[in-house]
Amino acid sequence: MSRPSRTTEVEDLLRLHAPQVLGALVRRYGHFDTAEDAVQEALLAAAGQWAATGVPDNPRGWLIKVASRRLTDALRSEEARRLREEKVAALTPRDAFVAPPPGAARAPSEDDTLSLLFLCCHPELTPSGQIALTLRAVGGLTTAEIARAYLVPEATMAQRISRAKQRVRGTAFGRPENWEERLPAVLHTLYLIFNEGYTATSGAALQRAELAGEAIRLTRSVHRLLPEDREVAGLLALMLLTDARRPARSGPHGELVPLDEQDRGLWDKAAVEEGVALVTEALSVSRVRAGPYQLRAAIAAVHDEAPSADATDWREILGLYDVLVRRVPGPVERLNRTVAVAMVHGPRAGLAELDLLEGESALGHRIDAVRGHLLERAGDAAGARAAYESAAGKTLSLPEQRYLHARAARLRP
Repeated sequence: MSRPSRTTEVEDLLRLHAPQVLGALVRRYGHFDTAEDAVQEALLAAAGQWAATGVPDNPRGWLIKVASRRLTDALRSEEARRLREEKVAALTPRDAFVAPPPGAARAPSEDDTLSLLFLCCHPELTPSGQIALTLRAVGGLTTAEIARAYLVPEATMAQRISRAKQRVRGTAFGRPENWEERLPAVLHTLYLIFNEGYTATSGAALQRAELAGEAIRLTRSVHRLLPEDREVAGLLALMLLTDARRPARSGPHGELVPLDEQDRGLWDKAAVEEGVALVTEALSVSRVRAGPYQLRAAIAAVHDEAPSADATDWREILGLYDVLVRRVPGPVERLNRTVAVAMVHGPRAGLAELDLLEGESALGHRIDAVRGHLLERAGDAAGARAAYESAAGKTLSLPEQRYLHARAARLRP
């Protein structure tokens, strides 16, 4: 037995093994929802025991053994003897590709992580269901942790997860035949998790580092399993390049610090270097065929490699946004391109582009925030102040509200 130096080491180990243990049980027994509950119980037992007595020599085998016992106990308790006997027969592995019995030397393949992601991102699930199930089943987070991250009651999140598990019940475990068509849904789910962690949509905190970190960890797993996929590499690069700025995004009291005012000396240089290397390799093939995540990562790389805000190559960024908007003509992409237009051709040109986005409800407060910024640069203090106040009234993020109110206050006569 080896004794962990910190409780966080045990938590990291449990999150590493959680999807592999769940994959082993689902592959062997089926019953995703019951197996997932059994794994959660095993993780809770390990968290309490390992921190006190040390990590076992074969932690994954320990978790599989305990979770299997919990699963079989649950199955026995819910059926009569005759039905239990039928279940035991049905649960017997039928070929050599099933997971080994608990304690066996052959470990479940890490590919189970990808299979679980495909299962959690089943096309019949809603985006919120996909996110919740991914964080619970693949991320190893408890229902309470997920509920706290998304600022909803635990009972609400429990119902969301339960509905998602019921919807995927009976789905065959393993990489689906059309897995390449399903991969974009997996990447989009991870992207949404990261975005919520990097900029929380509501609440008192500007960011939720644990969610962003979980998204990066899961995307790393997908990248290890699909190292040749350039969009997976692009998404990982985008996350690393964006998260590298996190230490400089907020002040001592949690206030928002915009990109052009951040102390770049606080940025995580190792994350920047890794992200730049990833996106450079991904874009080594012609940029004409680059996917959206590679293009977003390339834009992030231009920002991160600039020694100062004034030295940012906005013409390069605008060119990348031109390509991105042709690939993904969504409102967020077009809004971001509007900022680049303003930085290259002036605020009035940006405002003209912004007028084309009026009525895009998906942009929420962001369109007014950008309008305020551009009007301020154009010298229209009254218009900028009104736009900032309008944006502050629409966002549910308290740090963003305070920032926008402060921008408006600066412009009062």
